[in-house]
Amino acid sequence: MNLPKSFIDSLAGVEGFERESFEAVHKTGEQITSIRLHPQKKANVQPDLLDGKVPWSSHGYYLKERPSFTLDPLFHAGAYYVQEASSMFLEYALQSRIKGTGKGLKILDLCAAPGGKSTLLASLYPEALIVSNEVIKSRAAILVENTTKWGMPNMVVTNNDPEHFKDFVAYFDIIVVDAPCSGSGMFRKDPDAINEWSEQNVIHCSQRQERILANILPCLKEQGILVFSTCSYSMEEDEKIADWLVSVMNLTSCKINMDSYWNIVETISNQSKAYGYRFYPNLLKGEGFYLAAFQKTESSGQDRLKELPLVKPSKSELEQLAPFVTDFAEAFYFKQNNSIRYLPPALVNDLQALSSRLYIKKAGIEMGEFKGKSWVPSHEWAVSVLPKQGFPSISLDKESAIQFLKRGNFSVASANSGWNWVAFQDLTLGLVKVLPNRINNYYPSEWRILKD
Repeated sequence: MNLPKSFIDSLAGVEGFERESFEAVHKTGEQITSIRLHPQKKANVQPDLLDGKVPWSSHGYYLKERPSFTLDPLFHAGAYYVQEASSMFLEYALQSRIKGTGKGLKILDLCAAPGGKSTLLASLYPEALIVSNEVIKSRAAILVENTTKWGMPNMVVTNNDPEHFKDFVAYFDIIVVDAPCSGSGMFRKDPDAINEWSEQNVIHCSQRQERILANILPCLKEQGILVFSTCSYSMEEDEKIADWLVSVMNLTSCKINMDSYWNIVETISNQSKAYGYRFYPNLLKGEGFYLAAFQKTESSGQDRLKELPLVKPSKSELEQLAPFVTDFAEAFYFKQNNSIRYLPPALVNDLQALSSRLYIKKAGIEMGEFKGKSWVPSHEWAVSVLPKQGFPSISLDKESAIQFLKRGNFSVASANSGWNWVAFQDLTLGLVKVLPNRINNYYPSEWRILKD
């Protein structure tokens, strides 16, 4: 792999950049694969596949080689997320400032697709509101799929431009902006990205980042935390943005104390002396990444947001649902078209405010929908962390589980008629309905495995 000379020259003098070893590691073609386990699903990942822990992550692990995730039922059950190790540093950066379950916190992941940081946030702060936004419609669909498989009820997926959040002044406690960038940090992982790089594109991305941040920063509360990150090495998209955030947007830079053996390079920007953290693949086990954290110390007036009431199910609809849930009296359910969705009660007012201004793709967990007078349980519920009851469970071996995920034919030794959960290694994959002469597979057809 030959890196553009103009790119290499542009990094001369950047803190931590070592030209010879940097070029050498890109020429190796080595691919680092890492996953982050779901802390609530507790997958039984084979130890011989693991190659050590990601040091700055509670649940991140390196793999010895990249397996076929498509043909792993645990992947489809949301038992883990395939995430680049460097980007898992978000957990450590936030935990150095805000610990606990996140009760009462409102967190926005502004540029969220495909969902790595959002799913991390949802598990890190399970009692917080996680708003996971993506502006591009096609990428928002991928975000919905990945957050559905992760199965946390505290997530709301939106499909909006940053400026659509303008009414949410001083609303969020944490805003994460993994900004669109020139992508040079991913050259080793995606060599085709080299052809897209140019100094002009770097400048364009830097200007775009400023526009995005300027639109969203009014939404951050006083004393709130902004985490800004890119997968770029260019100072125009990293330290110079940090300078702009401090000198123009009046944020305070946050220093992150960490172990020196991680080989993460701490940088200090030229103008405002803002702290930033660079990840170089020749210095650590991960791809190129930059992260900086800031605190807002200015006060912004907060208006009372109008709330759009959620539609509640009728008494007869709730009666049909009651036998299948464990916390019926304490839970909150609302209707969206013919479906019934669950939302943690503490987040109801927030969803009503979000609903009045944003386009919401998914909120909470869909429990099921009414088709005529029949209630059909949902795949969202099946793969969520919510308790499963009301139906028996069919345990499948790996071959049968893959056939289920392909919506192909599979057989079971015995099964109760009617609805059944389908499980692999004690993790629910979905639902089937057992009839006298066949088994109807309710795995979403748009997510089925096409690979042989």
